Amino acid sequence: MDNAKSKKRCCESVQELFTSPMFLIYLGHSLSTWGDRMWNFAVAVFLVGLYGNSLLLTAVYGLVIAGSVLLLGAIIGDWVDKNPRLKVAQTSLVVQNCAVILCGILLMVVFQFKEQLDELYNGWVLTCCYILVISIANIANLASTAMSITIQRDWVVVVAGKDSSKLADMNATVRIIDQMTNILAPMLVGQIMAFGSNFIGCAFIAGWNLCSMCLEYGLLWKVYQKVPALAIKTMKKEEDQELKQLNSPKELENGQGPVEGSQLMNETAVVKAESPEKTACCYQMLEPLRTIRNGWVAYYNQSIFFAGMGLAFLYMTVLGFDCITTGFAYTQGLNGSVLSLLMGASAVAGICGTVGFTWVRKKCGLIRTGFISGVVQLSCLTLCVASVFAPGSPFDLSVSPFQDIYKHLIGESIIPELDYTDSVLNVDAQGLLGNASTMQPAEEMPTIQSYLSVSLLFSGVIAARLGLWSFDLTVTQLMQENVIESERGVINGVQNSMNYLLDLLHFIMVILAPNPEAFGLLVILSVSFVVMGHIMYFRFAFKSLGHRLFLCCSPEKLPDSSSSLPTTV
Repeated sequence: MDNAKSKKRCCESVQELFTSPMFLIYLGHSLSTWGDRMWNFAVAVFLVGLYGNSLLLTAVYGLVIAGSVLLLGAIIGDWVDKNPRLKVAQTSLVVQNCAVILCGILLMVVFQFKEQLDELYNGWVLTCCYILVISIANIANLASTAMSITIQRDWVVVVAGKDSSKLADMNATVRIIDQMTNILAPMLVGQIMAFGSNFIGCAFIAGWNLCSMCLEYGLLWKVYQKVPALAIKTMKKEEDQELKQLNSPKELENGQGPVEGSQLMNETAVVKAESPEKTACCYQMLEPLRTIRNGWVAYYNQSIFFAGMGLAFLYMTVLGFDCITTGFAYTQGLNGSVLSLLMGASAVAGICGTVGFTWVRKKCGLIRTGFISGVVQLSCLTLCVASVFAPGSPFDLSVSPFQDIYKHLIGESIIPELDYTDSVLNVDAQGLLGNASTMQPAEEMPTIQSYLSVSLLFSGVIAARLGLWSFDLTVTQLMQENVIESERGVINGVQNSMNYLLDLLHFIMVILAPNPEAFGLLVILSVSFVVMGHIMYFRFAFKSLGHRLFLCCSPEKLPDSSSSLPTTV
């Protein structure tokens, strides 16, 4: 009997776990993130293949994506704040997945009939297809941004209730899911594209998003039903005093005015009677601009403003595993298989930093965790600075960082070091697609005398992920706990805009100084921005805790908030 009861309890506990709101959110986030990672990886490869192995379309796509979030981040967040939670989540989910499905179908048509489309109207039909693909993909990204804000910045807070430790665990689990899908999802779709074709890859992604959308829709509904607090949302009160004043005068609405008998006075009265409608129309047309302005003002007035700015400044860096760093690694003699191993090690370090965040937060408190994470990250980045001056580094101050821009302006060909564009794509193909035979380097890179410099560089980059992801989680939870419910969307929307702004600046920095000899300057500049970011966070932390910041065992008591989450009104 005892064994039967224990088995029954075990089965009930397992069933309760798999039907809990936390698990349902994790499952829905896994499905959503898996689809996003597959699409983000595949669309770049698709655009490169469509335009004759050129990075032009990919660059345009990246610019449009970054610019859209930068400009519309506050508007997206404001829309999240002003609408019910379930409506926001379902609308974002449907728009995002439908846009990806439509984009996938359009890409399938282009891949299948590219030659025929290129012959119509001197290629303008094909150009319009490119514009449509980028535009629809941009809509999908904007919807994904709204989905991320409402689930990760709002629903998670409500599900966690007033338990700060539970919120930290949920944030860490969500981030681990992001790390794992960031590795596995591109590998899956890459193999499908390598052993099949781009057409099959498009079909697979479109089918995945169709099935995933239905499952995620049901999971959202389940979570909403299991957590009644999600149905209660504090809406931001808007008092449009100017508009009320325009509509208030009864005399103008009735056409009444001072009757002095002159035609001029009658015309003036008519103008006054019509002006409220015109002004109200102008007021509505300028509403998006006011929303953007109010969003940035609200962001500036937050108590966690300097913490958010500190996180944004960390995006101004070349010290990450993107196309820039992998391209430089190729110039230093690293092949695709080595880069794949380094990316795996980077993901493991990120997961360790995520797990370490929960442990350090319990021991030292949330604000001190961010300070400790910053110290760890900066300590590791000293290896990157040392790599600039180590043997084997191409750093050379005698070569002007702007010489490639100058050569373009005067019409000369670019220097050989820039001819590794296809080689970078080849690295990605070896590491993820497994189809390296389709792309060959433009020219063989010179033999490297010493690997000490590149070894120090990637050691620092990988080790710094420990502090980076812990710091990111710290700022995320600080925003969740300290931003009032009615402003969570707009504040996180502005935060996304700041992140994209600094990310754009780092790409502009690379465009201005693209040659390998100048990469050392980019490294030093990147570390400088990271230092400035952590100085901003230190200002926030010291203002919040004072000298207790350096006493790890003392409790954290913010002057304007408690350690628990704000109560939902």
